[in-house]
Amino acid sequence: MSRFRLDRRSPERGQSLVELAAILPILLLLLLGILDLGRAVAAYNSVSNAARSAARVAVVDQNPAAVEQQAIEEGFGLGLTPADIEFDANANDDDPCLLQTCEVSVSVSYQYTAATPVIGFIVGPITVRSETRLPIERIYTSAP
Repeated sequence: MSRFRLDRRSPERGQSLVELAAILPILLLLLLGILDLGRAVAAYNSVSNAARSAARVAVVDQNPAAVEQQAIEEGFGLGLTPADIEFDANANDDDPCLLQTCEVSVSVSYQYTAATPVIGFIVGPITVRSETRLPIERIYTSAP
């Protein structure tokens, strides 16, 4: 005489599936939020490096086109345009200043939007901005 056993699934297994279905969206949203935060920090680092690198060029050459080009090249992956870059050198040929008091200022701005639509809707677009000020080493403007 053989014994046949019906293999019935326990009710705990179905309860685990319901709990997973309830908590999974929250876990995914948390994970995607962490990834978006990492992207925002990377964007800030790129913007900061772009401003710093452009200011280093502006220290020896006050040509706005060269400064903007350096900022655009350094901020790769962000799609920066000349409109995102502000350059100010308070040195000019008409009013020469002492090198200790002249400085250049380069400001780079970037509009960051989250990749996750839900987080993007909650937080909205964020303006990431960095400014670097350095003293001028020499007053010179190269040909455009």
